[in-house]
Amino acid sequence: MRIRLILSMVALVLAILLAHDIPLAQQLSKIESDRTVTSIERDAFTYGAKLSPILSSTAGILQTQIQSILDEYSQLSDGILVVVDAKGYLLASNDPTVTIGADYVSRPEIATALLGDATSGTRMSNSIGGELAYVAVPVFSGPNVVGVLRITYPQSVLDADVNSRLRGVLMSALFSVLMAIVVAIIFARGVARPLLKLREATDELAKGNLSIYAEEEGPKETRQLARSFNAMALRLGGLIERQRAFAGDASHQLRTPLTSLRLRLEQASDQVEFSPVIAHEHIDAALAETDRLGKLVEQLLHLARSEGAMLEKERINISEVIENKASEWHYLADERNIAITTEVKPWIFAQCNSLALTEIIDNYMDNALEVSPEGSTISIIANEVGSHIEIIVRDEGRGLTDEQRLRAFDRFWRNSLDSNRRQGSGLGLAIVAQLAQAGGLTVELRESPTGGVDAVLIIPGAN
Repeated sequence: MRIRLILSMVALVLAILLAHDIPLAQQLSKIESDRTVTSIERDAFTYGAKLSPILSSTAGILQTQIQSILDEYSQLSDGILVVVDAKGYLLASNDPTVTIGADYVSRPEIATALLGDATSGTRMSNSIGGELAYVAVPVFSGPNVVGVLRITYPQSVLDADVNSRLRGVLMSALFSVLMAIVVAIIFARGVARPLLKLREATDELAKGNLSIYAEEEGPKETRQLARSFNAMALRLGGLIERQRAFAGDASHQLRTPLTSLRLRLEQASDQVEFSPVIAHEHIDAALAETDRLGKLVEQLLHLARSEGAMLEKERINISEVIENKASEWHYLADERNIAITTEVKPWIFAQCNSLALTEIIDNYMDNALEVSPEGSTISIIANEVGSHIEIIVRDEGRGLTDEQRLRAFDRFWRNSLDSNRRQGSGLGLAIVAQLAQAGGLTVELRESPTGGVDAVLIIPGAN
């Protein structure tokens, strides 16, 4: 990943440089070429003006003075100067290979200048075997052309001069690429290092290290990813630990009814031939044990399905739910001569999960019926307390100690002191706690003013 980031950033910089510097280099090349030609033209007109009085002199051509002017130019530049008279014959040059008196009229730039027009450009030169850049200007004496001054350079010399000036652009582009590489390396390390550490943390989590923690460092997105990973690892660790505890508790709780069931069936098998009545009793006991085992398995499955789940919320009429639940449990309560009352204002609404709400109230009511003596009352109360709603199922049983109320939501915990309590699985309140966690609710047991237990459900954010 680090290499890909570096290559991507360098490629981006190169693309920008190519899109920017190639047109820039072409434009600079043209500007430099024009500037060089302009400079040569300036020199040509300057030295042409110096030659004008010499070439127009009636005293004759002063060769020494012309050569002095050519030598002066040679000290300043590498160009080749050629001076011809009004008929196109060579008077002087700083090129030692040419012959004085040679006819230069055949040169197009000389012919044009003799007609009074300055000219510049490039053409093929047989003498140098390549492109020749030239500037030819007429030398005037009044309105008359008395000669021509031509300055020439091999085109390769001018190109080399222009290229030397363009090297600055190239060096700037190269420096930009080097800086891009340095910045890309720093950026890639800053991005890749947290990701590499996060990958190492993921590998550790995959190996079973549930206590692994990813450092929240690097860019904002990487920190958010590490934060999400830590939340996932924490939740996953909690789920696995709960599943381990669940498996251990379930195997422990299932062992007793399975053993009892086996013993009952073995005893029935032994008595079926000699004492069918006793065998039938053992079979009935085995069936009862099977029913108990089935209920236990059903509750275990219910607990497993709700564990770690996140239940969706909806707007629910709490008052209506409580009245309906009181009506549903009324028939079972009448069998034991237990009254059910409600204390709830109409039109209390809250955002919660319907399944969690009804299951928790049903479990609270089931427990209240089991511990309530005949002739007592079970009250279902709903109060708005600040920004949340409290639902209380209050019984008049013997109550629980502080320690028992704290342990009551543990799996498979049962209070053996209640003589009128049926043999249960100890999973009812554990399921309540799990549903409350999945639905974003809070459950707790409090001491009741009647001496029994207040089973409380707290729904946050009443509206």
